[in-house]
Amino acid sequence: MIVPRYWAEAKRQIDQDDRRLTIRRYGWSDDSEPAAQQHAEDRVNEAIKRIEAGEQTLLREPKVAYNGADGLPIREEIISRHEDAVVTRNSYGALCLNTPDVLFADVDAPPSSSCAVYFYTLFLYAAAYFVLARLFADARSIWLFLLGALFFVTIFGSVWHWLVDRLARSPKAKARQRIERFANRSQDWSLRLYETPMGWRVLVTHATFDPRSDEVRDFFQAIGADPTYRRMCFNQNCFRARVSPKPWRMGITAHLRPRPGIWPVSAERLPARTQWVQHYEQQAKAYSACRFEASIGSSVICPKASAIVKLHDVLSRAQSPEPMA
Repeated sequence: MIVPRYWAEAKRQIDQDDRRLTIRRYGWSDDSEPAAQQHAEDRVNEAIKRIEAGEQTLLREPKVAYNGADGLPIREEIISRHEDAVVTRNSYGALCLNTPDVLFADVDAPPSSSCAVYFYTLFLYAAAYFVLARLFADARSIWLFLLGALFFVTIFGSVWHWLVDRLARSPKAKARQRIERFANRSQDWSLRLYETPMGWRVLVTHATFDPRSDEVRDFFQAIGADPTYRRMCFNQNCFRARVSPKPWRMGITAHLRPRPGIWPVSAERLPARTQWVQHYEQQAKAYSACRFEASIGSSVICPKASAIVKLHDVLSRAQSPEPMA
């Protein structure tokens, strides 16, 4: 995991096959801006050597905050450091806890859609209209019937969904069942389960892990971890958890300024970002990012995971009654 404090960019033009190519590379450092600039220059020179050797190479790296080109570090503002864990502000303004070896996993379980019910309801409306139009001469009787049908089918559909959720279990209940099934099979694992607005978060506490290991990959597969999250963990070689609310879930419609919210920000544009962040932080006091649900599996907790649990629960307000966002 690399989360640098300083960033720079270098570019150079070369002539190749009657074309002029511009090569751009980013550099980074925890020491200083000059060190970041030197790193960028070194990476440009390395890219030119590969191009001259006939290798397929990007001319310009994409400027993205997280999970960009393979090998690029996390490009987010560092809010605080806690040993080797880092709290950053992501591109839409929320705080994220990044750890090199304490295992987090997000399991999304969006609610089932009722679109099919309403599609069939609309079909029934149309069929009923054409049939009844031949049977009733009074148009008002037809509309009264259709309004009655609308009310009946809507109520029926709601009851049907309620029964399905109770009998077949909701997506969120099924996701939790997968997590508990894994815990039952892995008696030596210790899991902390948190509810999120879209599903569950799992924090593993009995040991630390290599984000690119087969053990982690198998764990993600078993509990149905979000595929995008899996890819991010592998590419950035770390684990990650959002620990403050999403802005739009708190009614904040304005984007983090300036757009896009990628760090660093030029001095003249920093006041706009600061103003947005102050408003966001004020609103976030009334919300939590997740809610602690239960401890599953063994009671073993390693010292490093214990420190991350405390930090995560304070930042995310996981033990508080505030609504999740």
